[in-house]
Amino acid sequence: MIRIALVDDHPLMRHGVRSLLEAEPDMQVVGEFGDGLEAMRGLPALDPDVAVVDVVLPGMGGLALAKEITAHLPRCRTLMLSMHAKEDYVLEAIRNGAAGYVLKDQSTGELVRAVRSVVAGRRYLSPEFTDRAIDAWSRRDGPADVYESLTAREREVLQLAAEGHSNQEIGRRLFISPRTVEIHRANLHKKLELEGQTALVRYAIRRGLLPP
Repeated sequence: MIRIALVDDHPLMRHGVRSLLEAEPDMQVVGEFGDGLEAMRGLPALDPDVAVVDVVLPGMGGLALAKEITAHLPRCRTLMLSMHAKEDYVLEAIRNGAAGYVLKDQSTGELVRAVRSVVAGRRYLSPEFTDRAIDAWSRRDGPADVYESLTAREREVLQLAAEGHSNQEIGRRLFISPRTVEIHRANLHKKLELEGQTALVRYAIRRGLLPP
């Protein structure tokens, strides 16, 4: 039996994906999450074979979550399910360890094929993308991605700050003090060369952390 966890902040989407996957005799959805941070904390106990993850999530973005899953749950394969047909999202997902990237507007059968493919140890991409193109993107030269210089905690603070949470609210979510949150916010603003909340939100949208 293929054990699957769903991470998407839209309940109707999760319900539809669950119904689709559980129509297969060898697939079982063992858990659902509507928030990236909740998923990061809850996935280890579920021990899924595959995590189907939306790119844009509250709490922690799907691309960052893919990296956490790769680091801490190496047996679990991450399959991104997204409405965004953007090459840079696909590239970052693969760099973060995702095994596949499927667009939400594809046929229902494609998601099932994608799950079977990543469980078998293969990469799966929607037809809009090809392995050759992804490999070329991953090899291309360019300036270093400053986002990669952020610590895991700074990325969590970035996500929650961009969503509009106060330092006190972020502290409660991450179990740290508001003063520590303030320090992380100052550090990430300096590293990303951002001034003010508006610049932070615009950056988060460009990174796919927030919907456009």
